[in-house]
Amino acid sequence: MEMGFAKYQEDIVSRYVADHALRTVKRASPSPKRDKSAHKMNEPVAASNKKETKMSSLKKFAITSPRPLPVIVLADTSGSMSEHGKIEALNAALKEMVAAFGTESRLRAEIQVGLITFGGTAQLHLPLVAAQNVTAMSDLQADGATPMGEAFEIARQLLEDKDRIPSRAYRPVLILISDGQPTDEWKASFDALKTSERAKKATRLAMAIGPDADEAMLKEFANDLEAPLFKGHGARDIQRFFRAVTMSITTRTASNNPDDASVFVVPPINDEDLDLDFQ
Repeated sequence: MEMGFAKYQEDIVSRYVADHALRTVKRASPSPKRDKSAHKMNEPVAASNKKETKMSSLKKFAITSPRPLPVIVLADTSGSMSEHGKIEALNAALKEMVAAFGTESRLRAEIQVGLITFGGTAQLHLPLVAAQNVTAMSDLQADGATPMGEAFEIARQLLEDKDRIPSRAYRPVLILISDGQPTDEWKASFDALKTSERAKKATRLAMAIGPDADEAMLKEFANDLEAPLFKGHGARDIQRFFRAVTMSITTRTASNNPDDASVFVVPPINDEDLDLDFQ
């Protein structure tokens, strides 16, 4: 018991001596003077470091954010589309496609949807909007003539607008669907669209509905060797066509390189799948 108490006292003395020696050394050491000039010189360096850190964070965000993939539909809404339920089928197909795009992963690509209609007049019905942000789409109405040339010009201007389609965007997709003949001076606008620097890089798809569609022009519009002109016979074929296109685009967004043309393959629509009751 005495030995334990002696050891306890020895420990207390040792700690006291050590603490006393440490305080003595601190008092003997001169306190460093603050060099105001050095501090001022260091301020810009610190600010520069903060700026560099901020820039690095911004670059990291830009690299990891998904790149836009524009999908632009040119839809015939002329009076003839009111027959045989075609305009109703087009409305349903567009809504289904946009809804499917909105659920896709945006790890690499963000699908943006644009809609140009031409019936009576041509207009940008829906500007390029991220698919997941399209909460509602108003139904299209069929009326008037077929000003397809005006639609081509709107599409060209949209593709060349670098504010709406930045240079970092993936290769756009243009989808043309019509059941008739252009009723305006379309050739010059069509040639301007095809030779446009950005339109040349776009994937162009086309569908002809019924026997009155201008198949020669629509074949020239389509530029994907894997997906030549699609021919539909009725309303149900419109939805089949858009489902096939939707499948191809969503497959493309999931690939390592969404710009790889070999990834974009539209499944064929066989004749036995078509609505042959169209008259």
